[in-house]
Amino acid sequence: MDPALLQKYPSLKKFQELGDDYWKDGRETKLLDWIYARPDLEQLRNNPAAICAAMDDFAAQHDFLINIGPDKARPVVDMINTNKPRTFVEMGGYVGYSAIAFGHALRSTGVEGVRLWSLEFSPLFAAITMNLVDLAGLSDVVKVVTGAAADSVRRLVREGRLERIDMLFLDHVEDLYHEDLQVCEQLGLLKSGACIVADNVLRPGAPKYREYVNASSTLETKVTKGLIVPGDFEDEVWFSQVK
Repeated sequence: MDPALLQKYPSLKKFQELGDDYWKDGRETKLLDWIYARPDLEQLRNNPAAICAAMDDFAAQHDFLINIGPDKARPVVDMINTNKPRTFVEMGGYVGYSAIAFGHALRSTGVEGVRLWSLEFSPLFAAITMNLVDLAGLSDVVKVVTGAAADSVRRLVREGRLERIDMLFLDHVEDLYHEDLQVCEQLGLLKSGACIVADNVLRPGAPKYREYVNASSTLETKVTKGLIVPGDFEDEVWFSQVK
């Protein structure tokens, strides 16, 4: 790996050494401890942008985190500002970075009753997300649901808490992207104009999702290049809209 990149992002040295085992090794809990040990904790409270910046700092200097990061999050926030979705569902909450960034953007649109459902399979990661969402002052907008994404969507529909999805963000297991998108389609949640955003389509890659979306007659799709940060690795984010 480029020495200049390692100097810029010291966390990548450990990332390089571990290979594919660069998460679920306790670093996510260390992030939470590190944030609450910061001397500027009170400046982070109710400040979503500052919390995301702190998470970026931890990911760059301490341990690599599989967050969407600032570069790829920016066009998603732009889409939120333009489309003003009322109901946003993310599949794959991890430690709350995207929930905080996008939940803040939703609130900032001024649309009444906005809701972001953050669906996370891991109970530990869901708990970390709940904690950081509360620290960000976004608990009224962001609701965390623990369990497999497809099961959680079906349950929310069954309980009458989810009637439509204005914006769907796929950022969980890439091999499940197309299957879980199909679940939302079959449940009639994605109406005309609804947006679907898929992260990590190039790296680590979602070939089945690419094939499914490219073959769809109901989706208009554009591909945006983005960087995985830390690391400045090139990736693709796919933005689709239901016709």
